[in-house]
Amino acid sequence: MSVHKEICSELSDNEIIAKSREDMNYFACLYERFEHRFLRYISKISQADYDEAKDILQESFIKAWINLNDFNNDLKLSSWLYRIVHNETVSFCRKKKSFGKNNKVIIDENVLVAYENEIETNFDDEVNHILTDDILNSLPLKYKEVLVLKFLERMSYEEVSDVLKIPEGTVATRINRAKKMFKKIAAK
Repeated sequence: MSVHKEICSELSDNEIIAKSREDMNYFACLYERFEHRFLRYISKISQADYDEAKDILQESFIKAWINLNDFNNDLKLSSWLYRIVHNETVSFCRKKKSFGKNNKVIIDENVLVAYENEIETNFDDEVNHILTDDILNSLPLKYKEVLVLKFLERMSYEEVSDVLKIPEGTVATRINRAKKMFKKIAAK
């Protein structure tokens, strides 16, 4: 049996989980619902190309399927899934980094100068520009991931804390430090 998109859009996250436990075809609803957001998240924190991001996403959903019966319905599904995607992405980054230790990110100075004033005056809006990819990719992973989750994925501090499994105070500290690093790099 194939599940149609119309059926998926009418179901809540918890309903999809319940139906997936009975009929695996409903699990496709989760993929459809979260695919775009997760691909964006993966590409922002990992520098993965589209095919690599799809592979990471596929591995993440395989792990989600394997652990579906362990999902606690009292938790927020998106946070649980983001955590799985996050772990897979970090594993990918570690593997990729170990094969290219001498790689360096080259930032186009002309592009940075053009946006320097905007970055200083409005960080939240600037983070959405394509320019930020170069700057984000030059940040350490622990700072890049909090910026992406907070400003691009529009998560609350609590949700970021759930995804990264760190205290909310640590989330706030990392965001503050990451913003300062971001601005410093952009100013250069």
